[in-house]
Amino acid sequence: MGIPYFSFWGSSLDNITKRSKLEVKFLLNLFAKKFNELAKDKNIHQNKVRVNAFGRWKEIFPEKVNQAIQKALEATKDYNQYHLNFFLAYNGTDEMLETVRQIIQNAKRDNYLKIEEGLIKSHLWTKDLPPVDLVIRTGAQNDPHNSAGFMMWDSANSQLHFTKTLWPNFNEREFIKIIKDYAKREKRFGA
Repeated sequence: MGIPYFSFWGSSLDNITKRSKLEVKFLLNLFAKKFNELAKDKNIHQNKVRVNAFGRWKEIFPEKVNQAIQKALEATKDYNQYHLNFFLAYNGTDEMLETVRQIIQNAKRDNYLKIEEGLIKSHLWTKDLPPVDLVIRTGAQNDPHNSAGFMMWDSANSQLHFTKTLWPNFNEREFIKIIKDYAKREKRFGA
């Protein structure tokens, strides 16, 4: 569809640290399998898709999973036509706290540091990503509207779409329908 940046939240930090061991094991095995496949995927290489990963995955995931993710990142590092971003062991609050910590460290070295939007953006894990245009939140039992802080800074002016469809059943047809609906929306940016 020509979408230059596509971001997928694969797991929150809480998903990895608080869910059952069986569920976490399943997710980690799935990540290892799919990132190994991405590293060799013909469509990824033909379309020059750069694969990125954000979050605490390096610190938390087992070595086997980290190696698979690194393999996909390394295989696509020179591409920049499209960007496929995965958020793994990611929490938006965690990203913002780390950003503030980095800015405080810089302020200790630079007494004239001016706090402004550009400074904050330059310290985010997602500093190289553009603002988010559309957030699609698939269904969740009893709480379909929980964002859990996904890309908090970058999604401040995003359009939002909530679907009752649970993630495993969310398909290409529904995605295309949502994108077509988004294309018809007037973007007012708070006005």
